[in-house]
Amino acid sequence: MDKKIFVLDTNVLIHNPQALFSFAEHRVVIPIVVIEEIDQFKKGVDEKSRNARQIGRYLDSLRQNGSLQDGVKTEHGGTIQITVNNEVTSAASKLFFLDRNDNLIIGTALYFKDKYPESSVTLVSKDANVRIKADCVGINAENYETDTIKFDEYYTGWMSADVDTALFTEFEEKRFIANSFGDLYPNEYVRITDKGNPSKVKSLRYHAAHKSLYAMNEYNGQDIFGIKARNFEQEMALDLLLDDDIKLVSLSGKAGTGKTLLAMAAGLHKVVEEEKYSRLVISRPISPIGKDLGYLPGTKADKFNPWMQPIYDNMDILLSLHDESGNSKSKKKPSLNDFLDYGFLELEPLTYIRGRSLPDQFIIIDEAQNLTPHEMKTIITRAGENTKLVLTGDPYQIDIPYLDSQSNGLSVAIEKLKTEEIVGHITLEKGERSKLADMAAKYF
Repeated sequence: MDKKIFVLDTNVLIHNPQALFSFAEHRVVIPIVVIEEIDQFKKGVDEKSRNARQIGRYLDSLRQNGSLQDGVKTEHGGTIQITVNNEVTSAASKLFFLDRNDNLIIGTALYFKDKYPESSVTLVSKDANVRIKADCVGINAENYETDTIKFDEYYTGWMSADVDTALFTEFEEKRFIANSFGDLYPNEYVRITDKGNPSKVKSLRYHAAHKSLYAMNEYNGQDIFGIKARNFEQEMALDLLLDDDIKLVSLSGKAGTGKTLLAMAAGLHKVVEEEKYSRLVISRPISPIGKDLGYLPGTKADKFNPWMQPIYDNMDILLSLHDESGNSKSKKKPSLNDFLDYGFLELEPLTYIRGRSLPDQFIIIDEAQNLTPHEMKTIITRAGENTKLVLTGDPYQIDIPYLDSQSNGLSVAIEKLKTEEIVGHITLEKGERSKLADMAAKYF
């Protein structure tokens, strides 16, 4: 028997069907009860159902090469086995109610541990309670972390540095300085402070092609559809949002930091005032992506409206501020419905984004932390020519089971794409919604 045996829980395969092949040369064991659970999901139209069908296709293909009950070798040198053995150790039968599927999966891991004591048996599950129960009976249990990132090393998109007065003066004269701050990622910001005069502070953006840091060119304190940045983090965010050469911008941060409002203001500015893009498309995931919108009466828009209420709230704020700033040239002040009727704005559920191609558009995906990495890939690959995609979300506010701050699509996209020159990211930390909202985000 193999030196290492991994017993997979249902949620691991539903999260990522490729997990079957992620354990290199080791043996992967799938209890028959897992197949029965997966079978219950295969008839839907959401991401979970598509993954369930994909698992079936993978296993059916492997079946052509041998008996899955005995184990089938994979291209990577590993073995995939489906166990239909209903034997569990006497310890398992005493500790568990075996009519529960989770306990049957743990019982399978116990059976392999007792039968093959020379092998290292690990139960892999994204369910914390399953891992806890497995640990209680002496089974090594781990989370499936192929798509996770180290959150303590989370890329924020900017750093602070104290510099000598001579270097600060050089920047003021030339408007750029060579990189002397170590390894920086493309479009990463460095906020420099003059050691001789701490009140002198500037935010610089790193241009990887020139290996130098330059002053922000896109945003210099001007009104953007009626709003101005309230802190340096928002200034850096707007600098990225207004740069047409940056095709993917991600904004993360706690509630009230202005992520969605900034993205919408920049989008309306680019679409309505500068006419750089043909349309502003705003969407947010319905939990989960692809889920049926339900049996509520009305059109697609009527069913989608409850999910989009935060977008309507932000749009009302922007339109009122825009009117007050006097930027509207027409006598009639445009409303949200006007933008929708004119085709400047589209509110689209992510349910229908698969298969679409979206060229020449400014796309905002709000609450992106509720997407899996695979769903995030699906969305990013929809972007057509001259399209800018903005992702906003708070990795600490996850509403989807088995996703966390380390494995959600937003966190993974930020970490994997940070080396690309057409990608920029900013983590916003300072709340600007209200003192009450900032206090709640801080203490709860």
